[in-house]
Amino acid sequence: MPTYDYACRACQHRFEAFHAMTEPALRRCPDCGADALERLIGAGAGILFKGSGFYETDYKRPAAPKSDAPPAGTPAKPAATPAPGTPAKAPDRAPARPDKPAG
Repeated sequence: MPTYDYACRACQHRFEAFHAMTEPALRRCPDCGADALERLIGAGAGILFKGSGFYETDYKRPAAPKSDAPPAGTPAKPAATPAPGTPAKAPDRAPARPDKPAG
């Protein structure tokens, strides 16, 4: 059963009423007694699950596994090759140290 918002046009009293959708709208204001109630249109309330077994994670999809590999269907990047006519660079080496004499 939904909760409806009402406002009285005579005294501006606002309240909520809980009744079935098949029941007619209320007409008489409980505050001033005038037949000037108007049912307001509201956003309504969200669904509220009560009881055990309702968890936020129950219906979530599992996360996709993360990997460093490119997605299927994408070509792998070829290894970088130097442009023609460019000398190949030698790998970096630490400078040679002269041996220390035992002392």
